[in-house]
This record gives sequence, C-alpha cells and structure tokens, in this order.
Amino acid sequence: MIRGLPYGLMAGVILVCLAGLVEPLAAHAILVKSVPAADSAVDGPDIDVKLSFNVRIDRERSRLVLVLPNGKSVMLKILEQDKPDSLSARATNLTPGSYVLRWQVLASDGHITSGVIPFRVNNP
Repeated sequence: MIRGLPYGLMAGVILVCLAGLVEPLAAHAILVKSVPAADSAVDGPDIDVKLSFNVRIDRERSRLVLVLPNGKSVMLKILEQDKPDSLSARATNLTPGSYVLRWQVLASDGHITSGVIPFRVNNP
C-alpha cells in the first residue's frame, strides 16, 4: 500500500490523471480551404465547389446547401470524393448576386461540424 491506498486503486487514480493530459487523437472537421473562398467574387453562371478539411469526412452523411439571392435553398449533389478529406459539387445556372454555401460534415471522430461560406457571383 502507498499512503494507505491499495496498489490497484493508486494505479487507477494515476491512469485517470494521465488520461486528462493526453490530447484526443481524433479532431473535429475544420475547414482549411474552400472554392469559392469566403467573401470572394466568382464568375458564373456555373461554378465548381470544393471544400477541404483537416480530417477524413463521411461523404454520405455530409450536406452542401446553396442559399440563393432570393433566400431559397438548393441542395447540391456531392460528387465522388477524390480525397477522403474533401467534398466537391457543381452549381449551375447561377445569376449575379450574393450566395451562401452552407456545409455540414460528419468527421472521422463521429462529430458533425457545420459552417457557411458567403460569396458573390458576377456577370460572366
């Protein structure tokens, strides 16, 4: 016994303390790059959308929604992933104006992350 505690209990206390110091191996999905970039202006009427994250994401459980200048929302079809940490789609027939791309992804750690990317479409 150490200071009145059985060895098994002392080992458990030490393990619990050490577990609090260890950083988790998995991380939430953080957007590291987007096309279009936030607050950028792009030429339409068709644009490619590509989002890159810091971790692998689940394409099947991820969503890309384009909010149009009139406030209506359109779900974008996510294309086959060329990399496990990215999503891509194509938005077509866009008119000039302000848009918002809303994204939601399921990361490899099992957590859902979401965000928005405002951008503007100019005349082609």
